[in-house]
Formats: sequence, structure tokens, C-alpha cells
Amino acid sequence: MNAHFAFFTGRPGLPEILVLLVILLLLFGAKRLPELSRSIGRSINEFKRGKAEGALDEEKEEAKKPEEDGEPKT
Repeated sequence: MNAHFAFFTGRPGLPEILVLLVILLLLFGAKRLPELSRSIGRSINEFKRGKAEGALDEEKEEAKKPEEDGEPKT
């Protein structure tokens, strides 16, 4: 009975990844898969870039704030 759920536990292995790729191929077709992969890659890069810019902006704002005790940050 537990063997039925063994497919969904832990990290996905090679059989699970292959099943997902076949399903994606059937849903979107061979022509659209590279386009989808490219757009997902661009989205991930844009997210990382935005995250890095947000961290830099946050650091700049913290540097502009004066310390509560009157001493500058070192």
C-alpha cells in the first residue's frame, strides 16, 4: 500500500524527470519547449538581478540613516 506513494516522496529521480519531460513535450510540442526554457531562464535571471538591486538599495538606505546614539556607522 505504501509503494503507491513512493513515486511522490523525496527528491525527483530520473524516472520522474523523464515522465515530466514527456508530459511537457506532449502538452507544448517540440517547437515550443526551447522557447519556454528560454523565457523561464530570462525570468530567473531578471529575478536574481532585481533581488541583487534590492539588496544594494537596502544597503544604501541603511548607510544614509544616522545611528540612534549619534555615532556614525563603521
